[in-house]
Amino acid sequence: MAELNLKQITDKLSSEFSSDVRRLIFWYDARGDFALDIDSMELENAKIIKLEPDNQFYIKYLLERQDTSTNYLIYAPFAKPSLRDNHLADTIKYSKEFFADRASLLAVDLGIDEKYKQVLQKYIKFFASKDRTQKFYDLEIERFNQRIIETALMSVLCKSKVVSFEEVVRTVITARDLEDNRYLQEFEKYDLLSAFWQMCEETFGGNFSSPSLVKLVNTMFTTYTSKVVMSELPSAWRNYCSHKSGNIIAFLDSLMNSMIYRGDFDGLSDMVYSTLDGETVLSSVDVSQLIELEIFKKTDVFILKWMIDRLEHDDLDARLNDYSIVDICKKRRKMHFKHVFSSHYYILENAYYLLKEARYKPAEELEEITKNYITKDYIIDQKYRYFYYHYDNVPDSSIYENLRELVENVYTNRFLNPLAVAFSRALCENKAKISLTSQQDFYSRFVKNSKERTVVIISDAFRYEVGQTLLKRLMEDEKCTASIQAMMSMIPSYTRFGMSALLPHKSLDMTEDYRVTVDGKICDDLKSREQILKSYNENSRALQFDDIKGMKMTQLKELFTGQEVVYIYHNQIDARGDKLNTENEVFIACEEAIKEIHMMIKRLTNANNTRFLVTADHGFIYKRDKLDESDKISGFDKESAFVGRRYIVSAQKVSSEGVCSMTLGDVMRSDDERTISLPLGTDVFKVAGGGQNFVHGGSSLQEVIVPVLDVKTNKGYTQTQAVKISLISLVSKITNLNTNLEFIQTEAVSDVNKETNYKIYFISDDNEKISNENIYVADKKDIDASKRVFRLRFTFKNKKYDKSNKYYLVAYDEKNDLEVIRHEIQMDLAFADDFEFNL
Repeated sequence: MAELNLKQITDKLSSEFSSDVRRLIFWYDARGDFALDIDSMELENAKIIKLEPDNQFYIKYLLERQDTSTNYLIYAPFAKPSLRDNHLADTIKYSKEFFADRASLLAVDLGIDEKYKQVLQKYIKFFASKDRTQKFYDLEIERFNQRIIETALMSVLCKSKVVSFEEVVRTVITARDLEDNRYLQEFEKYDLLSAFWQMCEETFGGNFSSPSLVKLVNTMFTTYTSKVVMSELPSAWRNYCSHKSGNIIAFLDSLMNSMIYRGDFDGLSDMVYSTLDGETVLSSVDVSQLIELEIFKKTDVFILKWMIDRLEHDDLDARLNDYSIVDICKKRRKMHFKHVFSSHYYILENAYYLLKEARYKPAEELEEITKNYITKDYIIDQKYRYFYYHYDNVPDSSIYENLRELVENVYTNRFLNPLAVAFSRALCENKAKISLTSQQDFYSRFVKNSKERTVVIISDAFRYEVGQTLLKRLMEDEKCTASIQAMMSMIPSYTRFGMSALLPHKSLDMTEDYRVTVDGKICDDLKSREQILKSYNENSRALQFDDIKGMKMTQLKELFTGQEVVYIYHNQIDARGDKLNTENEVFIACEEAIKEIHMMIKRLTNANNTRFLVTADHGFIYKRDKLDESDKISGFDKESAFVGRRYIVSAQKVSSEGVCSMTLGDVMRSDDERTISLPLGTDVFKVAGGGQNFVHGGSSLQEVIVPVLDVKTNKGYTQTQAVKISLISLVSKITNLNTNLEFIQTEAVSDVNKETNYKIYFISDDNEKISNENIYVADKKDIDASKRVFRLRFTFKNKKYDKSNKYYLVAYDEKNDLEVIRHEIQMDLAFADDFEFNL
């Protein structure tokens, strides 16, 4: 029975004869499959004649002399004779041949050279399905050879849209089940399995005499490790290692850096680590050898443990391969398992900076103490805040417990307490007189004379160092320009006092029952504060942050229309810190407050506001460890006093060791002789209730120095661009399979020059990736260009390179896939297909 349906062949032949030009078509049916059917076949616009072994001269005479105008199909129920025995060979030259077997039809239709027809015939079972055949056609292959055909067949079975053996392997090994792999079952079904393993051996090396996917994956990971770790690996790993390391490194880097496959990569990595006892292997390797290794999750654990040990032993100058502890943290945070270990590295980096302050000594003069804090010492509070922010973000922080105790001891006893004592003593001795802007002057200095609508965001307990973080975020926003000033809050540094001082007023007082008044009026709520604002500017209003954050833009615009001054009260930090069950979340609240305020500024800009002031009523002190009883000051009269954990206001000062005092008149610019008593350090008064970790009301810098951020925004379009990179190394020829090149990030990251990620690798002229893929995070903010220079290592595939062909170093911006570098080079590698050195 004929392999193809007769009607299909008839239709095919009829289409061939549809031209106005005379056509002769020879059909050699080697097996005579259609000998019985040919008599019943009818063609449009053509006659059919049978060719017999002994009528060739007659047919030649008929076609070339007797009838030179009619179209003919010349059917021969035998194989095409050899050239010597084929008397119609010259006629065939200017005619066309037709093939009725599926392989031949495919070869003709796809333009595949006849010598590869046998390849198609070998896999003819694959083409029995119209769907599979169409998908093969859809690959739109331009050039064919045996490897390309076999790769294309596998690509269809793997549901890939491109002809790439590497993509086939990626699909196969990420199919979850390596032992009972559904793709290998498909390959076996269509006789492709041996071709798959042969290509694996050609591409990745290794011994696949008894092949398995587990062995293939083991080979990849052990080979990669052997090229990064210079120490000799155990024989169990060496036996897997391949000489095709360049191909393997390029393949695994691509898999590891892929958004699609990175999760699968992690699973394969864990499998290899478990199967080949990676714990024992890597624990025997010097940790300095692991700095560049990123394919195993546990590598980070070994590095982290080394750094923890160094920090616990106060070895802050420790280095690995010339990388400091901070360098290591920054480097590893950009490597593959950053999504797992980023917070761990932030913990150690912040711990490093805090432990460096073990010998901190505050200045003695009030102005110098203050200046040091607002210019540099506030950073210590930031490092402490981010230490705990990330410490609390780690599911199991037990390995950091000893380090945490060291950090707590240094921060509390070497920095916070000595600084608080020095500043509070100097402040009390100076009767609260300081050169900083006073909170009482806030409205007159920053709001009153503004020529544009001013939105004031007052965030409860938004202390100075948190304001510095917000400033950094705002400066990275291309639509914002911002500056910061330090302001001295009221003392005691608690909410009612601070909120009152920020309002416009002529007088600020405290009643006999210790209530704060503004111009003689109590203003403890939103309504009374708005009344005070309107008494100074009728086009004013006061709003709660939470009431407007969910409003639609039309509502916001309506709300602000006609207003000149708008106060918005935000309460994220104090609300969380003042509650016993949430006070340890205060640093999380700080981060949320920063994000909320920034987002609100952006939203209100779209509601036609362009000038903002961000400030606070007071700051706070936070220490993770609970206070001991010895840290609580007792022995004072509570009956006729206004008592908080960090202050006492009474007619008489508290005469206890470690307490300083000033008068209300000193603070409120009045003749009030009542006394404010304050702990010199970070101790608290022994009172019922309240938290012990989060406190405010006293006179430490962290409590009384608050930020004033002056922010201008631009509602219109601001053009930004990603920072660029450029190749520094003068390279025109690659002579080694391992090459280091230097690049530079050409601009520092700023509000208009945004950070981005670059993929950097080498390709051939036909876009084959021939090296590993480096991911560079372009995030450097250094003004000094020399600090923006970076070096990348490239490992090339083990293959033959043609020195006459063109190859390129390319770099792509990962966010938009735009090519930013294309540098032509020559590949001049001797014996690159077999060895990793030149002779």
